[in-house]
Amino acid sequence: MQTMSDHDHSSTDDHREGYNFAHPMPVPMLLTVFCILVFLTIVTVAQASFDFGSIDVAIVMGIATIKAIIVALFFMHLLYDKPFNLAIFLSAFVFVGLFVSLTLSDSWLTSKDFIPVDDAVITSTVE
Repeated sequence: MQTMSDHDHSSTDDHREGYNFAHPMPVPMLLTVFCILVFLTIVTVAQASFDFGSIDVAIVMGIATIKAIIVALFFMHLLYDKPFNLAIFLSAFVFVGLFVSLTLSDSWLTSKDFIPVDDAVITSTVE
């Protein structure tokens, strides 16, 4: 009886290219990435106490994008993966950015501010 651990990996095995890989990462690199992510989180929280005007959202989104790219490169192993997968991932970011910018530009053109206005007529009087 042959068990799963009895199989051998001979040179005649039909393995598809790119499907039999693992990228173990050294602990110091993981700790460095962790420290960078914690630092960027602290910067995001600290940024909330300052008033940068209309670019507050852009700053926070920029920091969040940097954090997302770091997570994708190291924890999703896109740094070591095929370039095609990285291109697909980055194109998703480009399209999300495009859709968000088009939506924001449309809302800036059609409304003066983002404060909802209730135009209902008040019919009751205060006595």
